[in-house]
Amino acid sequence: MPFIDSKVSVKVSKEQETEIKSRLGQAISLIPGKSESWLMVGIQDEYLLYFRGEDSEPMAFIEVRIFGGSNRDAFEKMTAEITKIFGEVLGIAADHMYIKYSATTDWGWNGSNF
Repeated sequence: MPFIDSKVSVKVSKEQETEIKSRLGQAISLIPGKSESWLMVGIQDEYLLYFRGEDSEPMAFIEVRIFGGSNRDAFEKMTAEITKIFGEVLGIAADHMYIKYSATTDWGWNGSNF
């Protein structure tokens, strides 16, 4: 039950959106027990972001939320892959991205909780 939510300051074309979604679908398997079959992805483009008091460079804030416990080693690998994806697809520099991880044991789906 992972959810990857991204807010990016640039315009995202349909082709870029599809590529990001597909590549995140592959990357989620870096976290043990997670797969694209349960992955939900959100992409908010042209989101107003400021970093270091400026908004002149492309930037992103990305949240990865998962059901279960945290895994620091897997999150480290995931950060490298997310940075690569958003850098290659949208031209966002690694030092203009924040990536946040949240793990929870409280997750609802299909009218009840796991």
